[in-house]
Order: sequence, then structure tokens, then C-alpha cells
Amino acid sequence: MSFRSKAFPAAALSLAVLASASFASAADMPVKAVKPIVDVPFFFVIDDRVTYSYIPTAAQPGMFTVNPDGSINSKTAKQVYSFTHFDAWQYGTNFFTISLFKSDHNDPAAPCINAGVSVTFAPANCAGATEIYGLFRSTFGFNEIFNTKAFSIGPLRNVSFEVGMDANTENRFFGAAKRDVVAGLQFAFDLPYKGYFNVAPLVYWEFYNHNSFAQCNSGFSGPTAGVSCLTDGNTSFKPTWAVETNYYMDLGFLPPAYQFFSISGRAAWYGKKGTDTEPLPFNPAFGVFNTAVEFNSEPIRLTFDASKAFWGPKYTHFVDVWVAYRYWQNKFGLDHNRAFACTAVVGAATVTNGSCTESSVYSGITVKF
Repeated sequence: MSFRSKAFPAAALSLAVLASASFASAADMPVKAVKPIVDVPFFFVIDDRVTYSYIPTAAQPGMFTVNPDGSINSKTAKQVYSFTHFDAWQYGTNFFTISLFKSDHNDPAAPCINAGVSVTFAPANCAGATEIYGLFRSTFGFNEIFNTKAFSIGPLRNVSFEVGMDANTENRFFGAAKRDVVAGLQFAFDLPYKGYFNVAPLVYWEFYNHNSFAQCNSGFSGPTAGVSCLTDGNTSFKPTWAVETNYYMDLGFLPPAYQFFSISGRAAWYGKKGTDTEPLPFNPAFGVFNTAVEFNSEPIRLTFDASKAFWGPKYTHFVDVWVAYRYWQNKFGLDHNRAFACTAVVGAATVTNGSCTESSVYSGITVKF
């Protein structure tokens, strides 16, 4: 039964009570008047959180150092400060998060750069880069819109229309400023122990991203605008497909004295979107390569509900401490084996520098307010 249909029995009951009250004297009315029906709230759930996390072995495309022995260090530690908002309303859900990533010296802020045989950034005496990344996703449930249960079959709880956008800005040498939009469907499934699994096939369009490596007269690209470089360094990629998934489940099968743990995770795939400096045409001689399928995931996060453990069920998930594994290949669609930012020249050979694949165990603490 939808939230709208629940109001009808209450309305009928109120009319019956008011009819009986009409026979009372005027003096009795203030005492016997029926309280007005409480409207269904616009928002059923509002959840705001702040998180601090630490990624010891993150990676950033194009950011690496070549050691004197020829080995490559492409790992950088990042501190992450995040604000997350989630709400559920009468016709769907809204999710928004904004994060600040602060890198160590192996991922320096502009203008620090060491231009050598390849793009080798100097890790010493350089401030670490800062990146701000925002993401939102909104869903509009078909069951709620059409006041039906037709889109609930077995474990399938709902089908929704989903829209969203991502945006970021960075103070690295290449000055990236990404903007993209997504739209498609979300299929929501129920899991045991208050769990869920969502999968969303989407259209993904990264319509803008700045890339100074491809900008004419930057020192990293050829001299011909539209063939080997972009006049302003602004890329505009082709629309492509995407699949985003996420899940959550309490570990309710544990003994009651240990029911403070839950697991969650996510995985997303983004299709090829043209060349890595679209609209420049594929031209390896000028360092322009095709993009690859991007895989961005956190397959497992184990969360300890510290506030419930120490203060009781009333404070469930007010303070969470968690540990997770993060894997991200072909970051931002860059081919980790071929793209200019993902390779380095060591001796006479061009090798993968490792900066376009991220693999790290990391942890954090989340506080609800």
C-alpha cells in the first residue's frame, strides 16, 4: 500500500467522528474536537554524515617519480574529508557527497613539476595536491509515481528512473575540471538482514574536462591545433554506457552480543568514450590514445557500529569505524597500458608507470549529525 492510500481510512474515520460531534452543544466542541490529521512528511529519512578516511597507497594518473635505479613510485597517500547527504521522500531518493582529497608529496600541486625524459614529478619540497569531488544521484520510483506494486516482484523491490551528475576540480599541473551527467534506470533488490542490492544501467556523458597536457603551447603536445593539441585544453567526450552497483547488509546472523557489524560495497563500469583527449583523433605519434573501460570499485567495506556497541541501540550508526578495499583500474578512462599519463620511458623502453591503477586497503570514521 502506498503512503497516499494509507490516508483514506484515517480520513473516513475523522468524518465519522466529526458527524457525531455535530450533535454536541457549542460549549462541548473545544473539548471533543478531533485533532487534525497529521500530513505524511515530505521526507521520510534524512541522513547527514561527515567522514574522515586515509588511503595509504592511492594513485593519480600522470603523477609518479622514477627512482635512480629505474624503479617507478606511483603511490601517493591521500587524506579524505567528506560530507554525505541521503534522503528518502515520497517518490524516490536523493544522494549527495562532496569530498576533499589531500595528497602527499608524490602527487604535487601546481606549478611543481620536473619535466625530464618523461613527465616526472618531483616529490621533494612540493606541497601535495588538493582535489574537490562532488557527486549526486536521484531516483524516482515507478511504484511511488504510479501508486502501484507492479514493479515489485520477488526480491525486486522497485524500478526507478535515475539521474545524476559528477564534478571535480584539482590544483594539479594539468588543472582537471571534470563535469559529467548520467541517466537511466535503477533496479532495487532486497537482501536478508535489512540488506539491499541496487544495479543501475546508465547513459554516461562526460561533456567537459580540462587537460593542459593536450593544450597547445603547453610543452606536452604537438603544434597543430585540432590534430595534435587543443587550443584551450578542453576535452568533450562522447556519451557512453555505464553500470553502477551498490549493496549493504547487516551481519544479522551473528550472535546478538556481536551484532555491531555490517558489510557494504560498490562497483561501477564506464564504457569507452572516444580518445583520451577527445575530440583529438587517435594518433599515438602525438600521444593521443583511445580510452578504455573504467572500473571503479570498493568491493567490500566492513563497518563497526561503535555508537551502538558503547551507547546502545538508540544510537545505531551514529559513529561508524570501518575498513575497506579500493580497486580502480583505467582511472578516468585512461588506458593503464598505453595512455600518455599512464606510461613512462625508462632507459629505451616505454613501460606502465602504475599511476592509472589504484589498489589500496584504507579505513575511516563516519559521524552522523
